[in-house]
Amino acid sequence: MQQKNPAGAAAPVRVRPLWIVVLAAGLIVGIAMGLRQVMGLYLNPMTTELGIGREPFSLAMAVANLVWGLAAVPLGAIADRFGTARVLVVGALCTMAGLWLMYTAQTGHDLIVSGVLLGIGIGGTGVTALVGAVGRAAPPEKRPQAIASLGMAAGVGVFLAFPYVHLVIEAIGWKQSLLVVIATMGLILPLAGILAGKPQPMTGIGRGQTLSEAFSEALVHPSFWLLVLGFFVCGFHIAFYSVHLPAFVADAGLPGSVAVTALTAVGIANIVGTYVAGQSAKWLPKRYGLSIIYFTRCFAFLGLLFLPINAATVIGVSILLGLVWLSTVPLTSAMVATFFGPQWMSMLFGFVFLSHQIGSFTGLWLAGVLYDQTKSYDMMWWISIGLGLFAALVHLPIRERPVVRLEPVAAT
Repeated sequence: MQQKNPAGAAAPVRVRPLWIVVLAAGLIVGIAMGLRQVMGLYLNPMTTELGIGREPFSLAMAVANLVWGLAAVPLGAIADRFGTARVLVVGALCTMAGLWLMYTAQTGHDLIVSGVLLGIGIGGTGVTALVGAVGRAAPPEKRPQAIASLGMAAGVGVFLAFPYVHLVIEAIGWKQSLLVVIATMGLILPLAGILAGKPQPMTGIGRGQTLSEAFSEALVHPSFWLLVLGFFVCGFHIAFYSVHLPAFVADAGLPGSVAVTALTAVGIANIVGTYVAGQSAKWLPKRYGLSIIYFTRCFAFLGLLFLPINAATVIGVSILLGLVWLSTVPLTSAMVATFFGPQWMSMLFGFVFLSHQIGSFTGLWLAGVLYDQTKSYDMMWWISIGLGLFAALVHLPIRERPVVRLEPVAAT
């Protein structure tokens, strides 16, 4: 049966119950995002064995993040038009191939090729590939909470992936552990079948809107561009911190277990923070929620500049960052649906996410360059603080209302 959108637009027909869609999507995101976040554990052992500096590894991971963003737009459009399952299969296979190239790598160039495949892979299996499927399955009043479940699933994935991969590395070595990670990634393939099927046609307002029309509408929308600018900062922060924290901890003379514990704490706190962010959309304008998130990150980075660097500080800062880690995703993606409706949601959020990944590329690459030049991450912490303040301010002028195409219906 078809349900009506409170804004007046008819919702897509639900082929599967919402809880099944959310569960399958959450499992996939948990595996993909969790394993994606553990790459920092390979920075020290891989660069040491290959005899290369941190910049080549940082560049490879930066390329992966940039390609992830570039791939998110076309892969999101394919998922919106033809279905999510085929995108998931391609993404899983590309990730497995990229991990295999890491396993066989001999030079920094090999790592860059691996990064390209890893970027395509996470673009097809991460949040951006699934936000449209979940967004279309959920009625508008439940959409932020349903999408928040993807961020929570990613947090659970990170929580489990760090100790899991760390223990495997300790048991069989970093190189052999990549084979175990490849096999784990393969679990996505059968899960993709649960989300098989072509999206149902949209009815009512927005029906028949083509991809080019959707793009044209978004590209002249001022609030959409403010979201794009803010999400750049999110990517810069997350990629830099997650990949370089293990090296930062090692430089401080702390055991590697501190970084693993800290990044695991990020995953746990992210579950709480993302849930709260999704629920906050019921009573707080989403733009204010995003401003609070970015402003809070500034305090975390200040802690790494002015507090003594010990296990308690690193873990405490990581918990604070975890609370505002992926909590940006439900608020940002829900605003995309607020502006334009859910028909092309994966594709349009993919465009916003491209900015996130340009930020990721910049943060990863710049951190490697500045570290090799200064042997310190202090400058990166200051840059991260400045960008956090910028993002906190840039969200305030956003106008949270549908485009003109939807407004007459919203008034009924």
